[in-house]
Amino acid sequence: MEHTGVQTTRVGDVELAYETFGSPEDTPLLLVMGLATQMIGWPDEFCRMLADRGLYVIRFDNRDIGLSTHLDAAGAPDVLAVMGGDHSRVAYRLPDMAEDTAGLLDALGLGSAHVVGASMGGMIAQALAIAHPEKVRSLTSIMSTTGDPAVGAPAEAALGVLLAPPATDRESAVQRAVDTYRVIGSPGFEFDESGLRERAGLSFDRAYNPAGVARQLAAILASPDRTADLARVAVPTLVVHGAQDALVNVSGGRATAAAIPGAELVVVEGMGHDLPREVWPQLVDRITGLVDRVERA
Repeated sequence: MEHTGVQTTRVGDVELAYETFGSPEDTPLLLVMGLATQMIGWPDEFCRMLADRGLYVIRFDNRDIGLSTHLDAAGAPDVLAVMGGDHSRVAYRLPDMAEDTAGLLDALGLGSAHVVGASMGGMIAQALAIAHPEKVRSLTSIMSTTGDPAVGAPAEAALGVLLAPPATDRESAVQRAVDTYRVIGSPGFEFDESGLRERAGLSFDRAYNPAGVARQLAAILASPDRTADLARVAVPTLVVHGAQDALVNVSGGRATAAAIPGAELVVVEGMGHDLPREVWPQLVDRITGLVDRVERA
């Protein structure tokens, strides 16, 4: 199976780092990752499982994370002020990140792709389907929400880890990741601490920029409710959510599925706000099942 190393492409004012798995001749599947999480949040093995099912898998670092452009000149926003309604120092919003995503497809010579987003990535994927329906063959929104503040709210403990002060060195960054996922991870599945420590260390080594994460969080908080716009989304849609998600309550997934006409909702018992290895086979089956139905049609 073909697997490229990290490549970069210019999209507007940012440079995006990306990798691909599988043959460019196969059906394209774009993976969009969430807040504070680099593209390696889609594990290599998971990407290979999808590629082995005949998909050309693309994963990338969003702006302000990993090896893509960090908008350091914008400075670090006051997240509490943004939460209070002051958006004056918000550098960009989710629709801007959706434009990055559309531009990446263009740069890769792909007129359209099946799009899968997790958490903030689900929000970006939704925004892409709203703004550029011609670029989205199918939409899979995982552990995400509509932007309506009445749904998908975090539990108090999850909000606490989300707003905790950033780590200052590699060791504390790795421990912070472990502590965070003990709160927001999947209580119904084995806690893979060694794998989490490895990915957190690799993420720190690739790029560590807490101000970029704060700008991403501000983009989420300052973006409007998408519920009304989602009612116009006509692409086949799958919504997946963990029943025990402490960071984005399952009500966010239910609202997403209710907002998009014909969307299928899958609630996974025992799953929190992560992608436990035990869920991968079911997730791969669901995603490829949707892709196959659309491609046959």
